[in-house]
Amino acid sequence: MRPGGIRPENGGAALEDIRPTARKPLDLLLAVIGVLVVVAVLLLVWIGTDSDAAETTDPDELRALVPPSILALIVGVANLTVIILVSITALEVLIRREFRQVVRGLVAGALGYGLTGAINAAVLAISVPVGPPDVLAGAATDSVFTSPLHGYLAAAIGYVRAVPLGHLPRVRVVMWSGIAVTAVSVLLAGLTTSLALVLTVLVGWTCASVARYAVGLSWPAPATERLVRELRRFGLEPLTLTAEGSDAEGNQRFTADTVDRGLDIILMRADDTAGFWKRLLGVVLLRAPVAPPMLVGLHRRVEHAALMHFAAGQAGVAVPRVLAITEVGTGAVALIREQVRLRTLGDLREEEITSGLLDRVWTELALLHRHRIAHGNLNGDTVGLRLDGRVAFTGMSTGSVAATPLKASLDVAALLTALAMRVGGERAVRSAVRGLGVEAVAAALPFMQPAGMPQALRSRLRSYPRILGAIRAQITDVAPEAPARPAKLERMRPRTVVSVVAATVVGIALAYQLVDVDFSTIQQADLGWAATALVTSTLCMLAAAMALMGFVPLKLPLWPTVLAQYAVSFVRIAAPAGVGMVALNTRYVTRMGAPTGLALSAVGLSQAVGLLIHVPLLLVFAYLTGTAHFADFSPPMTLILVSAVLSLVVASVLLLPALRRTMLERARPYFQGILPPLLDLLQNPRRLAMGTGGTLLLTAGFILSLYFSVLAFGGTANPAAVAVVFLAGNALGSAAPTPGGLGAVEAALLGGLTAVAGVPAAIALPAVLLFRLLTFWFPALPGWGAFHYLQRREAI
Repeated sequence: MRPGGIRPENGGAALEDIRPTARKPLDLLLAVIGVLVVVAVLLLVWIGTDSDAAETTDPDELRALVPPSILALIVGVANLTVIILVSITALEVLIRREFRQVVRGLVAGALGYGLTGAINAAVLAISVPVGPPDVLAGAATDSVFTSPLHGYLAAAIGYVRAVPLGHLPRVRVVMWSGIAVTAVSVLLAGLTTSLALVLTVLVGWTCASVARYAVGLSWPAPATERLVRELRRFGLEPLTLTAEGSDAEGNQRFTADTVDRGLDIILMRADDTAGFWKRLLGVVLLRAPVAPPMLVGLHRRVEHAALMHFAAGQAGVAVPRVLAITEVGTGAVALIREQVRLRTLGDLREEEITSGLLDRVWTELALLHRHRIAHGNLNGDTVGLRLDGRVAFTGMSTGSVAATPLKASLDVAALLTALAMRVGGERAVRSAVRGLGVEAVAAALPFMQPAGMPQALRSRLRSYPRILGAIRAQITDVAPEAPARPAKLERMRPRTVVSVVAATVVGIALAYQLVDVDFSTIQQADLGWAATALVTSTLCMLAAAMALMGFVPLKLPLWPTVLAQYAVSFVRIAAPAGVGMVALNTRYVTRMGAPTGLALSAVGLSQAVGLLIHVPLLLVFAYLTGTAHFADFSPPMTLILVSAVLSLVVASVLLLPALRRTMLERARPYFQGILPPLLDLLQNPRRLAMGTGGTLLLTAGFILSLYFSVLAFGGTANPAAVAVVFLAGNALGSAAPTPGGLGAVEAALLGGLTAVAGVPAAIALPAVLLFRLLTFWFPALPGWGAFHYLQRREAI
């Protein structure tokens, strides 16, 4: 028995069980000990070390053990592996929604890097002009973060120790191994000494302890004692208290058992903004009748939920009765309702959904509407059958009182859709006519559209693409005079919002970049380099043809395939990025004799391989941009930023359902059915070499064209940095909703050249314009001719 007599119910976790320890005193103790040891070692080194006998190993002897080029290669692989695994582990933690663990790891890494730099700066400042003691003095470097203590190693050690990786033992071993390889290489290269390396490890370990204690292990759950005390205040003695996850609004939900009844407890927090952002998005996208109420403020939300239940109960509708409302801490209110055992509409068997049950559902809704109450969230989970056989409604917190007939029609449309998903459009409409009358059903016809449905029901409509059309047809048969024109419920479509936001961001970015640009430099292009950029951009068409010929298991003629790629350049001016290319290439391969399914899978395979090559190239080139960092064996900041951005993008796609669905819809044409052709490709080395070689040559052609465009206007840049800029800009253009990534690509390339490659804006602007002219606009001219030529030859 737990304190207060509360014990967990079978199958659930009591509140004490789901509340992990927020902070461990041991972490604080380790942090204090670590700080004291670091300070003590530095003082002892400074005061009592005999510099003549301190360092017995000659750094030159260590450097002679392994050639510097081999060390640089080994460290490059180790650092790249660690950075990639850091991104993967952070992504895995984000997917599990344990955000505090990611914060703890990032704080530990940043603290380790910053504290190392501070210690190095202090040591160098105190040791002027003679230099640091020999036991700490490694090879001179240009960065305060690498000598005598190594900042990257301290940051990596801090992150790996701060983030719990016990469930990923192999990943943890690989990460520690990569850190150890870098540490040994730094020592062998003479960049640091043994004592400095030990201090680096100690600093990283100490910073991890500081982060573990300061950030904690998880968000603290509400105290069980306070909630139990409030239940007893209302005469509700709980025997069990069980966590049940969260409701549709993101509020924590608990159940409790008393001697004579069950309790359903909804815990609403002032700092829980998930529901707020959903409602705000609904207000932006939808017009007033269908937009959800904003309900800003905790007490507004609680009062509205209680009002809806009280009003429905007074109307005689079967809804859970509110028993109490109470505060359980600062910024937290518990809404306590009686627990009603329901079998929801989605859980009922088909034979149980009889005509009598359908009639009772509509009777209950008519009773609700007769008292001017709108439910606002009718779906298969909020309509159910009690144990006594009566139909009951739940989830009424987003409804409204004094509701207009329009809101009642929206309820009818939602319930028609929910029922039609179980019994079909004809039975749903006929039962509604029996329960509400022809006039009420006809009034719902203009609202039979996805925008008029509650969010949960709208999500399920994707599995029933024809259900709304079937319902409309049935209503039209019953009421031919019903208004057939759909009501305008949306202020704007989500795609419009994305396009406007993207255009605004691109415009601001371009305006910021163009403030100090001297436009006269556009007329000072070197025709030689411009011609070279034109040649490499033309080479891209041949490379794209080679890639397609390699991935398609048919023998395609070379020059017609090249013409098809020019035709793609013409089509992509009007089509979203990637869509026109897939459609036209698929059409071309089909015309060359391949079955439609084979053509789709082959073209999709080419895109999938391109993606698999794109990401590793981006990471490798990001590492190569920091050539200055090879001397101190620390990864460049560009690699860290690229890895962080990739992790955030992937986490956003996986965590946000709407974004995940959008990306799946965009990616499905590329990846659907690629496994059989992939297995076939792996068994044919010649085709594999041609396909991957063409893909690599295509990427190299674009990178060189951008690089030569920079040279054409007198600029200089690291080719690896230019590669990172192109690969990142190309990825952004593929995600942009505009044709060919128009606008987004230009802004990304311009910002990347100035920020990553260090090209002045006065040179970057004309270079980007020349690059886009040669690779996007110019190929469309011969592409128009190629398109019509292939059409006449019936090749597309």
